[in-house]
Amino acid sequence: MLSDPVLTHRPEDGWDIPVLVWRAGAPLRAVSSGPLGGGVGQRNWVVNATVPMSYHRDDPAAHLAALARRFDLDGPGVGLLTGVDVAEVVTRTDTGVRAWATVGLGTPLWAAAPDPAHAPAQRVGTVNIVVYVPTALGDAALVNAVATATEAKCQAIGELGLPGTGTPTDAVTVLCPTGDPAEPYGGPRSTWGAPLARAVHAAVRDGGAVPCVPWSQRRTG
Repeated sequence: MLSDPVLTHRPEDGWDIPVLVWRAGAPLRAVSSGPLGGGVGQRNWVVNATVPMSYHRDDPAAHLAALARRFDLDGPGVGLLTGVDVAEVVTRTDTGVRAWATVGLGTPLWAAAPDPAHAPAQRVGTVNIVVYVPTALGDAALVNAVATATEAKCQAIGELGLPGTGTPTDAVTVLCPTGDPAEPYGGPRSTWGAPLARAVHAAVRDGGAVPCVPWSQRRTG
């Protein structure tokens, strides 16, 4: 089981910066695109950490690992970063599937669009999605669940009327219990993929419907 996230803070660069921490009661199977703990494997915790929009470190995995040590998180875990104030996390549940999203859509883009000639103005633009499915999923189902979550995110962005499929720095993490037998499917019409899609869609849609000001802009504005 994955606990509800705990909102805490860390001192850094003279600021008190918010962090969300999820802890698992037992090791969970996970798939993630996060900078720390990405890939497929067993994970014990998840961290989603706010960073200022001036963030320029080129070692995000090491930074997140240091945060995990600060919060006494043992074993392997997943670490995510965002310019969004993670206190504004949106939680939605459907048929036992739980989805949490921190939604910053200041830099939406089409996935297959050409690179811009000039870098866009700095705006908060990361959607981090964490999902817990309460039954074991096989490797293929985990990968399929990431695709399903991404499709649901894209649907929500479209319904919000934004011109894009996501932002350049979005991340998805899906966790589930270990054990056999494992569900073989995670697509949007599968037993667990369908509620996953609905929960993610609702979390991203509702989070994106509220104007998002970067956390660091609030601090300095």
